[in-house]
Amino acid sequence: MEQPIEMTTLSQILEKLRQKGLDNEIKMTDHGKMQGTGLNKIYNPEDLTIIKTYRFEGDSDPADNAVLYLLEDKDGQIGYIMDAYGMYTSQENTGFDDFLKKIPTADRDLQELFK
Repeated sequence: MEQPIEMTTLSQILEKLRQKGLDNEIKMTDHGKMQGTGLNKIYNPEDLTIIKTYRFEGDSDPADNAVLYLLEDKDGQIGYIMDAYGMYTSQENTGFDDFLKKIPTADRDLQELFK
């Protein structure tokens, strides 16, 4: 039986995504949609599925709290949304939270992805 791959830091996960060619950051546009920077696509919530959520907490500074959402689009492309959470969010667009809430979730075991 294989041991699960433990990744405890945001930088470790981002590096693994980069190594796999999956470092496609998705950001909120000024028009209330998400845009894949590496994928050159514009998304509505129904175009995406959250396949994994990672939360990271700073040891001493609450501003170090971060969340990383791994997403898959309808074409099977994988990307991510990264943000601080709580009052430290970097999202100025008030529609960001509403957009995220509309994205369906399908929490998956991603051990294959991170081998």
